[in-house]
Amino acid sequence: MAISLGDEIRMSSFDPTHDLTHEPKPTVVRRLEVITGIGGRRKWSVDAKAEIMLEALAPGATVSEVARRHDLRPQQVFGWLREARKAGQPAPAPAFVSVVVEPEAPAAPTPKKRRKPRAGGGIEIEIDGVVVRIDRGAEAKTIAAVIQALKAGQ
Repeated sequence: MAISLGDEIRMSSFDPTHDLTHEPKPTVVRRLEVITGIGGRRKWSVDAKAEIMLEALAPGATVSEVARRHDLRPQQVFGWLREARKAGQPAPAPAFVSVVVEPEAPAAPTPKKRRKPRAGGGIEIEIDGVVVRIDRGAEAKTIAAVIQALKAGQ
């Protein structure tokens, strides 16, 4: 399909009322910003960065205020400070910590709580944490055999 000069073109983004002659018309401007210079990224000298960082690190100073005074964003100043800290410290080398394993010391015997002897006249013998109770009425042979067994076990 060929388009001639008199044909009407309909497109969703085409505005037929738009002036294509590029002739200026008087309009009201509420805000006008004049940008001078080349634009783009600014180059800060090492001395200028150092001066701004010293200002930001001064007692009572805030990074936001210092950045505003120099027409910077606070993130930029924080980035410079972080880079300066990293540059001043060498990267930590991986290190191993030596470990010394000592033999476990034998645990000190915990003192056993002594029980009150029962009323009734029995005998209670405690040797190395073993408690033997002999109640009233036990035969002498039985008592002698228990004492012999305790002596033999030592």
